[in-house]
Amino acid sequence: MITYEYPLNERIRTLLRLEHLFDTVIHFIAAEGADEHHVALVTIFEILEVASRADLKFDMVQELERQRQILLSFRNNPDISEEALNGALYEIEQASAALLAMQGKIGQYLRENEWLMAIKNRAGIPGGVCEFDLPAYHHWLNRETAFRHRDLSTWLKPMLPIRQGIAIVLRLLRASGRPEGQLAAHGSYQLMLAGRTAQLIRLRLVRTDPYIPEISASKYALNIRFLAPELEQRPKQVEADVQFELTFCNL
Repeated sequence: MITYEYPLNERIRTLLRLEHLFDTVIHFIAAEGADEHHVALVTIFEILEVASRADLKFDMVQELERQRQILLSFRNNPDISEEALNGALYEIEQASAALLAMQGKIGQYLRENEWLMAIKNRAGIPGGVCEFDLPAYHHWLNRETAFRHRDLSTWLKPMLPIRQGIAIVLRLLRASGRPEGQLAAHGSYQLMLAGRTAQLIRLRLVRTDPYIPEISASKYALNIRFLAPELEQRPKQVEADVQFELTFCNL
């Protein structure tokens, strides 16, 4: 199955973007090549930009505390495993403590590094990080793999509490909904929400189905068009009936 996720507010949109960026940077830091480590550093810059647009740390602490209070209400419930509940509470408390221990603005230590900021400014220019523009960076990329790996891990580590908090919130959000089978007649599906609230929509298709969902939503209605994948021209809506799973997620 292929899962498509569509955020219904800017807050969840930001969390999904950061989740993707953190997963990307972890993947490329673990690699050994200079090109992969260049991608990792550029991705750290992207995390810095996205995370600095809102009071993300305060928002995450508030949401984690809200989820902690919800979980505490399940104490002594015979249908809930005490061991699982204690584990979830411990994870939330550890994540909150790590977020509260973060000092100052997210990534401020990166902004104060003139060498990194010079690379960041040039990285936004096509071909701007060539060796003749940034010889010091070219030298760094040609250092030993272990040396680059140590530097990248050092630059990323202070922001990892954000990743931990995001992982908990999105896991709880995704688990909050129940998938339901749906049918899009002639490739089109519309649902009037009628006061139904959600923060995230998850849509699942069989991996072999040659369809791409185009999702749009407001507080009144959800609209989905299924398109045929095209690489050389604009995709067109399919005429076939499409079966899919739909999940509304809300914390």
